[in-house]
Order: sequence, then C-alpha cells, then structure tokens
Amino acid sequence: MFARGAWKWTYALPPAVVGAALLFVSSLWGVLGFALAAFVVWFHRDPERTPAGRGAVSPADGKVSVVREDPDGRVRVGVFMNVHDVHVNRAPLDGTVEAVDHRPGGHRPAFDKESEHNERVRIDCGDHEVVLIAGAFARRIHPYVEAGDELARGDRIGHVSFGSRADLVLPREYDRGDVLVAGGDSVTAGETVLARRDGGDATPTGGA
Repeated sequence: MFARGAWKWTYALPPAVVGAALLFVSSLWGVLGFALAAFVVWFHRDPERTPAGRGAVSPADGKVSVVREDPDGRVRVGVFMNVHDVHVNRAPLDGTVEAVDHRPGGHRPAFDKESEHNERVRIDCGDHEVVLIAGAFARRIHPYVEAGDELARGDRIGHVSFGSRADLVLPREYDRGDVLVAGGDSVTAGETVLARRDGGDATPTGGA
C-alpha cells in the first residue's frame, strides 16, 4: 500500500522521464533515473500498523529527537523522520479533530533548533495535538483529516514528502514521568507507545 494521493507519481515521473531519455545516451544514467523513480515510489509506502498496548502511540516512524515540557507545561515528544523511514503519520490517541492549521515558514533541517520556525501543519484534537513539521527537503505536508473527523488511535492522519519531524503534544494530565522513550530511541508510527499513564489509560483498546 502507498500513501494517499497522486503526489508520489508527481515526484516519481520526472526522474522516470529523464531516465527514459538518458537510455539513448547512457544505459547507466538511464538505469539511475529509473532507480530514483522507484525509490520515490518506495518512499511513499504505507504498511499496515496495529497499536500495541495502552497509551499514546508514536505519530511517526523514526528516532525520538525531542522530549521536553513546553512553556504551558504540556509535554512534547518529537520524532525525526529520516529519508528511509515511512512518512505516513498516525493518530497517537482517540479523539475528534477540532482544527487543522497550516503555518508557513522555513525549511531548515528538522533536527535543527531553528526548525521551530519551519513550515508546519498542526492537527488539534483538543486535549492533544500532532504537529507535522517540514524539513530541509520536505516541501509538502499532506494532512488527511479535517475539523470534525473522529479518530481512533493508529488511524492515518497525513504524510510529509521527504525528511521531516512529527511532534506529539500530550494531554495536560501527562507529565515527564509518563514518557516511556528517550532521545535517540527508534519508534514506529501507530505501534510504539510513547507515553502511558498507569492509572488513567486502562481501557483495553482505544486511546489513553
């Protein structure tokens, strides 16, 4: 399965066309063009995922790059998506989308401190939110949801084309002690539990 929409073909078509043209000049360069096109399609892969255990699951594949308290006291966990990671993002908790906001900005590397000023899309679910942040090469953020949508933990909520970051801002009742991951940990979207409240997320399925 591949990420929704025709963006993958939009990105894959130019190297495929160039590769076909270069076949008449150099078989090596032609093959490289087709290989790049195949990589772009593979990059937009979208495997099935099943949430494991209770708690807030990761919104992205990649490595944990941020664990901190925001100025308002809420805990933020950020996941940096490298170019080889799956870039389809998933809902960390059950909830209702209240707003989807786009904020224009720069395109610094998503692991850089200056990425706080990068282009982003904020998916606000009331008690928690997911922020999809563009990186140096990520120029397109594609949210799948809109205000009013009901989400189950692990549902697909969007994708970002090429390296980027996804932040989860946890509900206010979570504190740093509820976070189960640390910087540098590898996580899987829709499966790895990032945070869990031992006394407050006892439902056998669904959100925390």
